[in-house]
Amino acid sequence: MAPLPGAELVQNAVQLYRYLLRCCRHLPQESLRRHYRHSIRQSFRVHADEDDPERIQQIIKRAIEDADWVMNK
Repeated sequence: MAPLPGAELVQNAVQLYRYLLRCCRHLPQESLRRHYRHSIRQSFRVHADEDDPERIQQIIKRAIEDADWVMNK
């Protein structure tokens, strides 16, 4: 499965958060959707105080790669 449309447009944390939650809608089982939604929310809270733009871009890139991996499982 290819990444959802819009992955290349993610530039900030809010856009990433919304993108990842949209990815969850495409998971086959409700238990998986709940698990990954919870994980996304927790990660968002953990990184909420990040202020280094370079680090934020690294987090965004890695999160999109991880989401693609999960969607292809």
